[in-house]
Amino acid sequence: MFKHILVPTDGSPLSQDSVARAVSFAKEAGASLTFCHVEPPLPTAFGSLGGIASATIEQEFHAKVDGRAQDILQAAERIATEAGVPCARVLLVRSKPHEAIIEAATAQGCDLIFMASHGRRGVTALLLGSETQKVLTHSKIPVLVYR
Repeated sequence: MFKHILVPTDGSPLSQDSVARAVSFAKEAGASLTFCHVEPPLPTAFGSLGGIASATIEQEFHAKVDGRAQDILQAAERIATEAGVPCARVLLVRSKPHEAIIEAATAQGCDLIFMASHGRRGVTALLLGSETQKVLTHSKIPVLVYR
């Protein structure tokens, strides 16, 4: 039924569990995976400091964030490779992760988004929402939420 699945991952324990389950799901379905990580852009407060900040602050910020992102994606890729599931990875820089996730799924030709449900509850969930909820609300591609 599903042939190409996008799996957003942020490296959290629930996200790592979701990666493992997505690999299993893809193997059973004969599908390929694309792992996606969305990193934030340089915070405006740092970028607007100009001469006060280090001239290389943007490069330093992205080097640190990119390093962590690559570690997260490599860990996911390793799980898929060990299971014999074909996979690719995508790293995007966006301030709105849910938009990046939907964009990646569309650009990669995915027919399913398989993502973790992050456990915000109560007032925090009401005020902030969750990326999963936003993807569910805006995606035209089916979304499978793993809890």
